Amino acid sequence: MYPLEGVVGSLQVKSVLSQLGRDIQTARKRRRMSVADFCNRIGVSDKTLAKLERGDGGVRLETFAMALLALGMLDRLAGIADPASDATGIGLDREKLPERIRQRGHKDKKTVPINQSDASQGPTVLDDDEGTAF
Repeated sequence: MYPLEGVVGSLQVKSVLSQLGRDIQTARKRRRMSVADFCNRIGVSDKTLAKLERGDGGVRLETFAMALLALGMLDRLAGIADPASDATGIGLDREKLPERIRQRGHKDKKTVPINQSDASQGPTVLDDDEGTAF
C-alpha cells in the first residue's frame, strides 16, 4: 500500500457516503415521509436514520438497502457492481485475449457424429472457417 492511498481512499469513501446519505434524505423528503414513518418502514431508530442521512460509515449496509427499498430504489443497489458495467475488468480481460488462436492436433477439421441416427448421415463439422458451427 502506498503511504497516502488509505487516507485518500477513506476521504473518497466518506465523501461518497455523505452524498448517498444526503440523496436518501432528499428522496425521503420528496416522498413526504416523516422521520418516524421512514424509521418504521426500515426498522431503525431515529438516531440510526440521522447517521444514515449524514453518511456515517458505521451504518450497516442492510440499513442502506432497506432505505433504498422503502424509497423504491433497491434496483440501483442491485446493479452497482454489475460485471457487465465494469469497464476496468472488461479492459483487463481484453488484454488477456490471445492475438491468434491456433488449432491443436490434426490440420483436418474435427468431426464427430452428434448421435447414432446422425452417424448414418455422415459426420457433423464442429470447426469451420467462419467460427459459426456450434
